[in-house]
Amino acid sequence: MNMPHHVAHNTATAQPVAGHETLLKVRNLQMDFGGLKAIQDVSMDLRSGIVTTLVGPNGAGKTTLFNMITGHLKPTSGEVDWLGDSLLGMPPWKIARKGIARTFQDLRLFTHMTVEENVLTVMEQEGWLWQSGGVSAKVARREKVASILERTGLQDKAGVRAVDLAYAERKFLSMARIMATDARLWLLDEPASGLDPNSYGLFLELLRSEVASGITVCIIEHNLDIVVNISDRIAFLDQGRLLADGAPDEILNNPELAAIYFGER
Repeated sequence: MNMPHHVAHNTATAQPVAGHETLLKVRNLQMDFGGLKAIQDVSMDLRSGIVTTLVGPNGAGKTTLFNMITGHLKPTSGEVDWLGDSLLGMPPWKIARKGIARTFQDLRLFTHMTVEENVLTVMEQEGWLWQSGGVSAKVARREKVASILERTGLQDKAGVRAVDLAYAERKFLSMARIMATDARLWLLDEPASGLDPNSYGLFLELLRSEVASGITVCIIEHNLDIVVNISDRIAFLDQGRLLADGAPDEILNNPELAAIYFGER
């Protein structure tokens, strides 16, 4: 990482890109755990059709930021708006139904359900097999699941329990579940960590395809290959502060950020 020669501390939100609607707006977000300031005055926008990558050393506050956006943590102060409406105080399930879906580092699969059942459970009410809608609706649901499993390479694992999958297959099942929600915004927490080379190639291909179809992504990632290959914007966090938010070249060629990233303060 040859990461301009200055670090813009707590930069203002980057200028909007023409044609890209602001979906999620974060303003002056603060998260205190006792005396620890985990997130300090962070402001940023997530815009439609844009892949924003959150980078920074361990403990920078990346997952904490996701948790505040998705309602798993209540910010000490600040605002989180989705399409102009505040998300503050909403439970995670209600935020998810607005069109924001996320993955977790611990995957959170239903381990004793099959792959197909895991995907069906996240398809809102239409995913439950006992819901009304008749035979045609059930067929449509299963066809949708089959399409998702094919795109994630799990078509031959539909009847296999999640607990019996290989690690990479569980990662792709987590992606399949987020695809089934029809969410507009995906928050992905290190979705490619631990993948073998073949699985990694499939993941990159899948992510590019979904973004091309109109999905907006914010991804926490340590793998610089993914950061370089997939990012439209990079937001650099360190010790809870947003140090920079801009084009990939601008961030990756900043030597001061590189020193922080690689622990060479």
